[in-house]
Amino acid sequence: MERGWGGSSVGGALLSLTESENSLMSSNDTTTTGPRVLFVYFTYTQQSLKVAETMAEVLRERGCDVRLARIELTDSRWAERFTRFPLRHALFDIVGMMPAQLRGATGEISVPDEANDGDYDLVVVGSPTWWLKTSVPIRSWLKSDAAGRVLDGKRFATYVVCRRYYGFNVRGVKKLGTERGGEYVDGIHFSFAGGQIRSLMSLISYFGKGENRERYLGVKIPPTNLKPDYLAQARAFATGLADGLVADRQTDSALPSTEHNGRPIDTTKVSAHE
Repeated sequence: MERGWGGSSVGGALLSLTESENSLMSSNDTTTTGPRVLFVYFTYTQQSLKVAETMAEVLRERGCDVRLARIELTDSRWAERFTRFPLRHALFDIVGMMPAQLRGATGEISVPDEANDGDYDLVVVGSPTWWLKTSVPIRSWLKSDAAGRVLDGKRFATYVVCRRYYGFNVRGVKKLGTERGGEYVDGIHFSFAGGQIRSLMSLISYFGKGENRERYLGVKIPPTNLKPDYLAQARAFATGLADGLVADRQTDSALPSTEHNGRPIDTTKVSAHE
């Protein structure tokens, strides 16, 4: 975890929302005076969603109005492979994304209304790691005008779901979000079990069979996806984010009436006849 303000991906991008995700998003219509938090994420194996759900629960317990916005990859060059789980050709489908990832490609995506515009106190970006880097769907959103509208002048954090390496992904989200006018506050990563080689074998096996297996090509492999301790890590990170939001609210409420967000307000009144 990167220490900062906070302290302390899959079943198909184009498949229907899970029951739990629908339940979480149903609160999007709730009116509240608490801090407004937006989670923008992409998921294929539902790992990024699980982390978002856990963090959202903590933030709601602290009085935040939390929205979840799932980015979907619709680009015809890549989308079809993610319409089913398991993958039809696991190895080729995974390797097939490498060229786009290495060149930092963007593509067509579907953006929910919540991530297209809105006034939020905090935006949390969830990105699985694809070939070391930020995934195509999240990179595409971060480079979009929609991200500019949502992030400009706002604080943002990131969480990364990955097999092994996460640094390029975290730094990529930080860089792109900052370029859109956001203020980066913190980041965390959730890695899978196993070293570089065995974790890749586990993931390929899972993508191909749709379940964890003990061996792949005769080699004993660990289970893939989030490790059990992700729950405690996600809750601790979200608690830190909530503490930051509360501190900001207390600071704003302590400002003199002639200031807003630390800046003086022009109280000069002009007659309608002037």
